[in-house]
Amino acid sequence: MSDLEDQSEIRLTAAEMAVLWSQYINDTSVICANSHFLEKTTDPEVRSIVEFTLSTAKSNIEFLQGFFKNEDFPIPFGFTEKDVLPEAPKLFSDTFVLMYLRQMSILAMAASSAALGLATREDVVAFHKKVLQAAVKLQDLTRRLMLKQGTYIRPPFISTPDKVDFVEKQQFLNGFFGKKRALTVVEITHLFMNIQTNAIGKALITGFGQIAKSEEVKQYLKRGKQIAQKHMDIFGGLLIKEDLPAPMSWDAAVMDSTSSIFSDKLIMFLTSAMIAAGVGNYGMGMAASPRKDLGFQYASLIPEIALYAEDGANIMIKNGWMEEPPQADDKDQLMDS
Repeated sequence: MSDLEDQSEIRLTAAEMAVLWSQYINDTSVICANSHFLEKTTDPEVRSIVEFTLSTAKSNIEFLQGFFKNEDFPIPFGFTEKDVLPEAPKLFSDTFVLMYLRQMSILAMAASSAALGLATREDVVAFHKKVLQAAVKLQDLTRRLMLKQGTYIRPPFISTPDKVDFVEKQQFLNGFFGKKRALTVVEITHLFMNIQTNAIGKALITGFGQIAKSEEVKQYLKRGKQIAQKHMDIFGGLLIKEDLPAPMSWDAAVMDSTSSIFSDKLIMFLTSAMIAAGVGNYGMGMAASPRKDLGFQYASLIPEIALYAEDGANIMIKNGWMEEPPQADDKDQLMDS
């Protein structure tokens, strides 16, 4: 324990600042969202998972506040009780909340794994190990309950190969002319995952669009809904051509509430987080898809959502909703002062 205490003598790296700052902002948003979910979830099994998620985020915030004070590091503002009205009418079904929490656990596992690869100080490493363990537990809890309830959507099944093959011709890479080869399991996986994340994102921003106050935000979310549906259709069409099933949409999971629940600031942040995850998923899909038509398809869609993300950032900047991450010193400016 003394080794961890002595770590305060070691300066934080830029990477450690980045992952800790991001974790704080994200956990404050998690507390807001799950405060509402906890208030409105009626299924006791889903409710217990919401409670776990909420208590984990609060525990992280408590640790980080003490950590930042000890480091004389400004505590980020993040989100507060002013960004949520927990007792407002229910916006999403319990089934969707469960699916959303599962998706959040996937993003949390990826973020904390990356943080562990970047962190140097033992106390920062220990913290992110704890975050990763909680994310894995959340994934286990949500997956098991969805399997039990029959709401878990498995990726497509294909026949087990009867032998090992190696690529012998460049035709393996073709996708525009002549006969296309069948999709590989890796390509199927990425198509499936990207349909699923778009379906979740579409349902999420549909609900947000119902409760947003600003007309500008409403129109932005409406545009996002159209983009998500377009991408689902493209990826789904690629699976259907191979006689493979595409994941279902979650549109029916959104209630008819139009009452204010989340602030427009929180809505834009949560939407931006989903967009950022989508850009990353498309990049991985493109890198893992040797068939040229698939790579081209991902490459053509990334600029569309990157532009959408930029427009969202402009809305947040315009309204003073985007908190700045820590920045390096501007040496030229310091010399001129």
